[in-house]
Amino acid sequence: MVTALRGLVTAHDAVELHEHDYFTDAELWDYLLALDACVLPYRFGTHSGWLEACHDLGTAVIAPSCGFYAEQQECLIYGHDEDGLDADSLVAAVRHAYAAGPARRASVAGRERQRQSIAAAHRALYERLLR
Repeated sequence: MVTALRGLVTAHDAVELHEHDYFTDAELWDYLLALDACVLPYRFGTHSGWLEACHDLGTAVIAPSCGFYAEQQECLIYGHDEDGLDADSLVAAVRHAYAAGPARRASVAGRERQRQSIAAAHRALYERLLR
């Protein structure tokens, strides 16, 4: 994979590749805060911790159409799944993120409401299952 990415850098002037060691938490938060938008490259999966970190920090997320990323948090969606990539929808999502400006940062109160809502939904489910 890294070899293929390095080849893209050589073949295309518009591609930049920044290689680095693993980030500490503080370095990762600084990195995510510096982005205008973060494109999640997943072709499969359901949810993303990376999306949650971006939401907390106020970094716009452009997520693939596979999984449940749009249900997880507010984000832009582009076509990407096991069948392939819809490059036009990715370009459109990047342009939309740029035009929209900074994303909203999660608030403590909003995260608390979310936690309470999820806990209530789990409690209701468990109570229903136990009947």
